Amino acid sequence: MTDLRVLFMGTPQFALESCKMLSARYHLVGVVTQPDRPSGRGGRLAAPPVKEFAISRNLPVWQPENLKDGSFRQVLEQTKPDLIAVAAYGRILPEYILDYPRYGCINVHGSLLPKYRGAAPIQRCVINGEEETGVTIMKMAKGMDTGDMILQKKTPVMEQDTAGTLFDRLAVMGAEALEEAIEQILSGRAVFTPQKESEATYAPMIEKAEAAIDFSRSARTVRNLIMGMNPSPGAFLDCGDYRLKIHEAFLGEASSRAPGTIASICPEGIAVACGDGLCVLIKSIQKQGKNKTDAYSYACGAKLAVGGRLK
Repeated sequence: MTDLRVLFMGTPQFALESCKMLSARYHLVGVVTQPDRPSGRGGRLAAPPVKEFAISRNLPVWQPENLKDGSFRQVLEQTKPDLIAVAAYGRILPEYILDYPRYGCINVHGSLLPKYRGAAPIQRCVINGEEETGVTIMKMAKGMDTGDMILQKKTPVMEQDTAGTLFDRLAVMGAEALEEAIEQILSGRAVFTPQKESEATYAPMIEKAEAAIDFSRSARTVRNLIMGMNPSPGAFLDCGDYRLKIHEAFLGEASSRAPGTIASICPEGIAVACGDGLCVLIKSIQKQGKNKTDAYSYACGAKLAVGGRLK
């Protein structure tokens, strides 16, 4: 462990691997995370994963509601960080925070910048059918994900990848890249590369309405949506007074049936025709208020038939 004083700012599961690495390798002076939020049907307050880890390691935790009013200066003066490391914290940092540490603030971002700046880079990557993604470590600037890049690590997006599996993989890669970037900074070997603004794209926060499935679109588009919305918020079909969530699907065979019509039912899943003459093969499904199950078992229980529609 080195004596580098690091303050970590992060909130969800994606940030946890980076927080663990910093705790093991450096002098982690504390953790800043979002306030506890209501969760689940009961609406009970739930602590962010990063907070739970910090408490388990007896690390100081701060959950400010506001960074812009300057009150966070007290935390900076108390912890005196040499470096602030950020991973999916969820807020843009004001200039007084960016300017405080002698080594600056660096961020773990789940895309190959300048592509997919913003809140949902991993989900948007899958939804848009990208074949490659990765993580970028950048020195933070005033804009949203606009800072100079220090290093990147790449990974292919595989056919079986959901947003969830990519989250897990990129979280580990992000922690590894963060450690490598810090060592480069400390040794003076870090190269800060400006982003090309002409190549920038954006990944806004996912809205629940975006998760609605439209079988009139191409099978590839439908399949990408389903995988990109897994695990949350979950791609869905409205069926009158309830919803069906589709958790996993792959490209199927050609079909001349109308979009949205069941083309086949077999142990591998339910094939539903799409607008381009191909099917998506649904592998797992969940009726509102019920547990997730494999599609074939659901089809049998719901008495679905070829030529009909999901219900």
